[in-house]
Amino acid sequence: MTDPPRRPRQLDSPVLPKVFRYMSRAHVRLYRLTDGRIGGKWRIGAGFRKPVPTLLLDHRGRKSGRTFTTPLLYSTDGPDVVVVASQGGLPRHPQWYRNLVAHPDTEIQIGGRRRAVRARTASPEERARLWPLLVATYADFDTYQSWTEREIPVVVLQPRTP
Repeated sequence: MTDPPRRPRQLDSPVLPKVFRYMSRAHVRLYRLTDGRIGGKWRIGAGFRKPVPTLLLDHRGRKSGRTFTTPLLYSTDGPDVVVVASQGGLPRHPQWYRNLVAHPDTEIQIGGRRRAVRARTASPEERARLWPLLVATYADFDTYQSWTEREIPVVVLQPRTP
């Protein structure tokens, strides 16, 4: 077994957050415009050989109250949808995760279908069960975990009636 690659120093560039923000906005627009026909599969990193399904997560800012939309890779577990708060292995949790902790009732869009969901962080037992399934979906999650000291949260999005 080989060691995971070292975290690239370029990921700490102050320019990257701005680039990612613009790319994310473009991704959301194209996804919504095409009901996920464009932007519905992630084909970067481990997703190049094995494309990963992508959803749009709406979340309300815990401080601002504004609504934001973030494209995320996902997997399913029965009726639940599961996402990973990896943020590419950065040292802090992503904003969308902190927003969901504050406001767990939200909506997701998969393809052209919107669903009302309630978000919760997986328990340690659930995470232990789900993590290998998520890594099978997108192998880079294991690399991201190796790049950070924080435990990357696994978020379960459970269906709810609107």
